[in-house]
Amino acid sequence: MRYYVSDADGIGGRLRDRPEDFRVREIEAFDAEPLEADPGAYPHVLCRVTLHDWETNDFAGALSDRLGISRERVSWAGTKDKRAVTTQLISVDGVDPADLPDLDGADLELVGRTGRPILFGDLAGNAFKVVVRDPETPDRVAASTDDLRAFAAVDDPAPGGPIGVPNYFGQQRFGSLRPVTHQVGLAIARGDWEGAVLAYVGNPHEREPDHTREARNYVDETRDWQGGLDRMPTHLGYERAMLHRLVDGDDEPADFRAALETAPTNLQQLFVNAAQSYVFNLILSERLERGLPFAEPVAGDLVCFTDADAPPELTVPDADRIQRVTADRLPAIRRHCERGRAFVTAPLVGTETELGGGEPGDIERGVLEALDLSPADFDLPGEFDSNGTRRAILVRTDLDVTRDPLTVEFALPKGSYATVVLREFLKADPADL
Repeated sequence: MRYYVSDADGIGGRLRDRPEDFRVREIEAFDAEPLEADPGAYPHVLCRVTLHDWETNDFAGALSDRLGISRERVSWAGTKDKRAVTTQLISVDGVDPADLPDLDGADLELVGRTGRPILFGDLAGNAFKVVVRDPETPDRVAASTDDLRAFAAVDDPAPGGPIGVPNYFGQQRFGSLRPVTHQVGLAIARGDWEGAVLAYVGNPHEREPDHTREARNYVDETRDWQGGLDRMPTHLGYERAMLHRLVDGDDEPADFRAALETAPTNLQQLFVNAAQSYVFNLILSERLERGLPFAEPVAGDLVCFTDADAPPELTVPDADRIQRVTADRLPAIRRHCERGRAFVTAPLVGTETELGGGEPGDIERGVLEALDLSPADFDLPGEFDSNGTRRAILVRTDLDVTRDPLTVEFALPKGSYATVVLREFLKADPADL
């Protein structure tokens, strides 16, 4: 994320001063049968859980441990941050609802039964209510809002109309404390399994505690897997599992791949997804640098259309409905984009991703070439494989701002990040969002 689109100076202030300052409510898009439905046909128990200061992966691990089941039997539609109060759906496979335990900081509401687990992406979006503590210049909110409304470029916008921001992936996609997941994914896509493991297990970051950095440095410098395991803090369970696997191996590529595969399947997928997200962010930054529009297409772009089944409070792009923009189609498609019926896209690169033409295609291919990547590199084994897709480059939302304390409320379609909206107002380091 190399640029802002709002020119106003930041308001300053702090996010997540306490978990209650960052509230997220999932906008649901997953139906269930009654709890009394046949467990044989509907083995998954669906719950609505409100988590206080829990990261979703950590909660799933704690819940599965208490139930004495595999972590893989707990599923959800979207991973939520730890320093927040979040409400979302989860499903648990093959348990009696009466056996679901009480966990500190978690309120479970039984919703029903389903025939399959809820899966990543089985939501329409998220509604956010965020408090900014101690802003230095809160009056600057208005200037940034005006800039973002201009960027949204809607047809005949009403006063107080929607704002628009580049649909960047936020810092959380890459690791809030230690942004390295994309580095792991890039190494995987290049076939460098050892480099991928070292990017995750080694590769210390300045924001980590001293003893953690020392353990990671030891792994980087010695490749002594047992020594690294002895030094690695016990709470870093994924790193320790990888080191355990390497202790028993012969340092062959298959051993490093097997070490990565000790991670939960959703984390294996996240490694590659983060690499795709990093490429996407670079493409958006390059588009901004060249001054190409985000709210309307140019020849060579690929656009997607809105999801007609989305809830009324959201405009959701449908990445399965893609059309290439040619010179003769350009005026008609621009009108669709102005009216919020279509969105310009960029690639989440995978084996089946269609790249753009013209100047947008030049940007996409240039970014891939600079990273020594091609779509074919994502033809990978197991959970690492990815067909790719396209993603809207602009996200619009209505914004509600109140004072004392400064509170911002808005809703975003699935996959879009609140911190990408908030960074335009705070102008803060992404790690502080």
